Amino acid sequence: MRAIVVRRFGGPEVLEEVAVPVPEPGPGQVRIRVAAAAVNPVDVATRAGWLTEAGVVPAREVLGLGWDVAGTVETPGGGFAPGDAVIGLRDRIATPLGAYAEQIVLDASAVAPAPAGVSAVEAATLPLNALTAAQALDLVETTGSVLVTGAAGAVGGYAVALAHARKLRVVAVAAETDEAEVRRFGADEFVPRGPSLGDRVRAVVPGGVDAVLDPALLGLDALDAVRGGGEFVAFAAGAAPLPLRGIRVRSVWIRADGGRLAELAGLAENGTLPLRVAGVLPLSEAAVAHERLATGGLRGQLVLTP
Repeated sequence: MRAIVVRRFGGPEVLEEVAVPVPEPGPGQVRIRVAAAAVNPVDVATRAGWLTEAGVVPAREVLGLGWDVAGTVETPGGGFAPGDAVIGLRDRIATPLGAYAEQIVLDASAVAPAPAGVSAVEAATLPLNALTAAQALDLVETTGSVLVTGAAGAVGGYAVALAHARKLRVVAVAAETDEAEVRRFGADEFVPRGPSLGDRVRAVVPGGVDAVLDPALLGLDALDAVRGGGEFVAFAAGAAPLPLRGIRVRSVWIRADGGRLAELAGLAENGTLPLRVAGVLPLSEAAVAHERLATGGLRGQLVLTP
């Protein structure tokens, strides 16, 4: 089968399309024929070697790429039967094969039924970013207000929608041109990104918000918007600010969770979660997808199809 791998670090040109044996599932695993695989910034960081330099990914001769997959089950296991439409998350980042492939093996516990009435391309945008948003939201205890930075992004959009579904007061930070979009996701208040964020948020929520989800990695600027004793969730290694003013600072570390993913698929089915696709490219053009991702400004995700 075909797969995209990295044998050396660098720009998009280091992505290689190779022929590899079809992977065989072990106990508790299923093999999935990939219909669509989303492209994420973590793929870029892996390809460029940044995660290895940071000690997050050990050095390997070959690294696969791709966390998100939508497709059909090839081998039975974990309650899934051949032909079942599924979505799944590969959270073991240092493996030689990822979702940028024609087939992938995942633990059955990392797989969930695909949302009904949704294309495989759309479904592939759900696992990594929706699970990240959901698991981040699980870290906060407030029932009051939450600020979401990068609210128009892939993780931020899901965070806004999920926080709204929990009946929290959602304050969204994004570019001015994205206000209508993030309000459609469920934002109650909107603050354009820019300097003096804390002051501008406090003009909307006196005293500051109860919690911040910070997928935009604003750090101290976002922390300044939190009331004393509030909560802050960081989304990357080294991105957590000091816990000033008694603010409880935590980091979200994504993990595969098929049961939770099934719940999120249900929310995608009923329209609670916005599935956004910025473009579709063939697997052979993975390098082009990485180039487009690097230019920024995407609203939604790029998706590869074998």
